[in-house]
Amino acid sequence: MANIPGAVTDPSRVRGENIEFKSGGDTITGYLARPSQSGNYPGIVVIHEAFGLVEHIRDIARRFANVGYNALAPDLYARKGGPSDPNNMATVMPVMFGKEDAEAVQDLEAAATHLRDLPGATGKIGAIGFCSGGRQTLLFACSSDKVNAAVDCWGGFIHRATPDAETTPARPKAILDLISQLHCPLFAVFGEEDQNPSVAQAEELKKRAEAAGKDVTIKVYKNAGHAFLADYRPSYREGPATELWADAVAFFNKHLKG
Repeated sequence: MANIPGAVTDPSRVRGENIEFKSGGDTITGYLARPSQSGNYPGIVVIHEAFGLVEHIRDIARRFANVGYNALAPDLYARKGGPSDPNNMATVMPVMFGKEDAEAVQDLEAAATHLRDLPGATGKIGAIGFCSGGRQTLLFACSSDKVNAAVDCWGGFIHRATPDAETTPARPKAILDLISQLHCPLFAVFGEEDQNPSVAQAEELKKRAEAAGKDVTIKVYKNAGHAFLADYRPSYREGPATELWADAVAFFNKHLKG
């Protein structure tokens, strides 16, 4: 078994539960992890990959709870259901591309509100997402003032809607074109071996952020490709994953606990 950065070695320190909460006129589901000890904690919205709210994402939420955050992973596929076979990209892609950006922002704002309303919440909210969730993290941070710090982990398709279209009804604007509207500090994570997002896109994001005077940190991790924190997939890279976990926790501590 690989060493897992941030692994919860004492389960009694964390309590996790499946919850329901309102998003617009709908009730959607999610997984909420909190420190077992009562106290005043910031919140983190954990945004799942294209595969949906899998156990790995729940575990990420528990890891953040273990270091002093209330962490909520909303199921962005709650209304229509996730991919019928998460191991088959032919079933994953239509679900991922079919999630409307406007609805995603609404759901993420609702998750942030739920975290802010928890007993003892400090009111500070972070967001972190992976793959399609990384893209949605960047979308959230550029579309809403309800997030105070954001970590985009290898968010793909930030330059266009799909492989075949610049824009679609579900994704009407390229995320890179929204960078001038960024509402909070951003830490953007790239793997040097990744192609979507590529290192060239990392450089483009940095250039646009600097031109707009935004607080953006870009880091390209060596010896890492796409999804290098996903310890349940062959893409996992222990060294870069350990480095990323430390970086993400330090970033959130600075902006949400400082």
